[in-house]
Amino acid sequence: MGCTCDTCQSDHPYDQRYRSSAIIESDQTTVLIDTGPDLRSQLLRHGTEMLDGIIMTHEHNDHTAGIDDVRPFNFWAKRDIPFYVEQRVLDNLQIRFRYIFEKSYSTAAKLEPHSIVPGESFIINEIEIVPFRVNHGTLPILGYRIGNLAYITDAKTIPPESMKLLEGIDILIVNALEDRNHPTHFSLSEATNLADSLSVKQVYITHMSHRMGRHLDKQKTLPSHITLGYDTLEIEFTA
Repeated sequence: MGCTCDTCQSDHPYDQRYRSSAIIESDQTTVLIDTGPDLRSQLLRHGTEMLDGIIMTHEHNDHTAGIDDVRPFNFWAKRDIPFYVEQRVLDNLQIRFRYIFEKSYSTAAKLEPHSIVPGESFIINEIEIVPFRVNHGTLPILGYRIGNLAYITDAKTIPPESMKLLEGIDILIVNALEDRNHPTHFSLSEATNLADSLSVKQVYITHMSHRMGRHLDKQKTLPSHITLGYDTLEIEFTA
């Protein structure tokens, strides 16, 4: 807000991005990754009709502030939504959104918490999900592997045990804030170096700052297997 740089003034839809989030969909199941402040608009635009589960990467506001906007799905499903989260993050959310977790407000979102830990897979209906540790500066957060795809946001470093869990993936979705070095996020070169070390076939860059530059201009400088993400992008993969 308030910025007059070329990216922020662009009228191209690829340069007009909401906060980072994603949906995993199969024929039977819909799983949401993160509930940022733009969630209501994102779900309305996508036409989401049901949520079978929510998984969280970490507690920061740009990934959690829209959590109460999932409450219409409680009405349609007539049940609490399974909510998969690290215990530390759950403790944080229970303070910030006490009215949800203490069920003191009858029309608030209704969530069924499940504590998860890095390296231990869990299943939502037929979809197996493997959480793994990444570091957001000094804050330990989670990435997720689903089949041959890995989803990483807000990472600066990845420990060796997580690199092992990423072996064999074909598709990597990974954050890159900008070209310059940053203390808590990958730069573009750090993200592409990670992809090269994993020998992935396709890379999608997410969680970009306006300092990355305009989408179409920046995309021209990248090799064909590296794509800047954009809102409404859909990716097919094997779960």
